[in-house]
Amino acid sequence: MADNYLENHYDDYLKRKAAWEKSQKHGKLKTKPDVHRPDDEAL
Repeated sequence: MADNYLENHYDDYLKRKAAWEKSQKHGKLKTKPDVHRPDDEAL
């Protein structure tokens, strides 16, 4: 197609993909373990 139809749609796709990746990157939170045990715990 002479009017760059595919190129325009691909550019739109890349923009949506970048926005999605950015939202996924900032959406994850680091969690800490609930239980802290010493390394040399005696049984």
